[in-house]
Amino acid sequence: MRTITLIIIHCSAVRPTQTSSAAEIDRWHKTRGWRCIGYHFVVRRDGELELGRALHLVGAHAKGHNLHSIGICYEGGLDMEGRPCDTRTAAQRYTLLCLLRSLRIRFPTAAIVGHNTLDPSKACPCFDAAKAYSSI
Repeated sequence: MRTITLIIIHCSAVRPTQTSSAAEIDRWHKTRGWRCIGYHFVVRRDGELELGRALHLVGAHAKGHNLHSIGICYEGGLDMEGRPCDTRTAAQRYTLLCLLRSLRIRFPTAAIVGHNTLDPSKACPCFDAAKAYSSI
C-alpha cells in the first residue's frame, strides 16, 4: 500500500440542479485524457458513497500531492448562480464524517485538508476542511 500523508477533500463544482456521480466524473476526467476518475471516493448529495479510483492507485486530484494522498469529492460546491458555496447536505456531512473516521483508523497520521489549503487559488471544497474535521 502507498504511504498516505494527506486526505484531501474536494467538491465537484456543480450547481444544485446538476449531478456528478463517480461515473460522470470518470467521463469528465477521461475527456481530459486521464485514464479514469482522479478521486478515490465520491459522496453524493443523498449521502451515497461511491468508489472511484482504487486506494492502492495514485490519484489525480491535487497536483504535486497525489502520490501520498487520498482524494474525496463531494457532489456540489456551487450555488444556483455558479458561485463557490459549501453545499454539503446533512447526508453528505454524515457520510464524510464516517468515511474520514474510517480512513483515520487506517491512516492515523494523515492530515485532513481541503484542496484550497494546498492550492490557495482554488475555492474547492468551499469550506475549511482542516477546521471542520480537526477533531477526527
